[in-house]
Amino acid sequence: MPHINKKRSNTRLEIIRLAAKLFIEEGYSTTTMKKLSKLLDVSPGNITFYFPTKDHLLAVLVDELFDFQNLLIAQATEEGKTSLLAYCLELTAIAAICEESEVARDFYASSYSSAYTLNLIRKNDTEKTKTVFGEFCPDFTEQKWQATENLVSGIEYATIMTKESEIPLPIQIERTLNAIMMLYQVPEDLRKQKIEKVLAMDYRAMGRRLLKEFRDYIEKVNEEKLKNAT
Repeated sequence: MPHINKKRSNTRLEIIRLAAKLFIEEGYSTTTMKKLSKLLDVSPGNITFYFPTKDHLLAVLVDELFDFQNLLIAQATEEGKTSLLAYCLELTAIAAICEESEVARDFYASSYSSAYTLNLIRKNDTEKTKTVFGEFCPDFTEQKWQATENLVSGIEYATIMTKESEIPLPIQIERTLNAIMMLYQVPEDLRKQKIEKVLAMDYRAMGRRLLKEFRDYIEKVNEEKLKNAT
């Protein structure tokens, strides 16, 4: 069980820290408000005062995920990768880790299933795709960016939920990346080039590394917030 320091006074940040840890390590679906209340030794009302529903807590973690993803893209750029390749690698790593880890699948699937967090994802990813695909979509209006992201989020969710026993992971990755890049008008030869490059990598190991780095990032960020608040 996660260690709880009862001397800390910032209840809201304590709730976030513990909830994030449990969502990532044990699963969003299995983490209840009652469990959080018991581990934190606070009343359920104390938790719902800050977070009316579990989805509101999930939204905090999803926001932290966005920051983590931005760091990954920045890091990839520093390493000489294009933003398009970085985007493809991230989606591939997510697909791979969701295939391997039921807890990871539960977290990502829950994020796309909740209307509250799905709206956050679509808003954030619309801005991200403008950066990644802007050169291929010079005629896109704001409405077209939003409409395309609505389709893309559906593709991403379907990929997360499809198991390798149904469709082999390499085929899932190839179809997902090709469909998304096609929606954003990436030329066919470039689509093939990026997909071949991604599939030639050890994307399963990439997924495990992504999950570990995300866990470490979330723990560090939330511990720093608590430290700065006390």
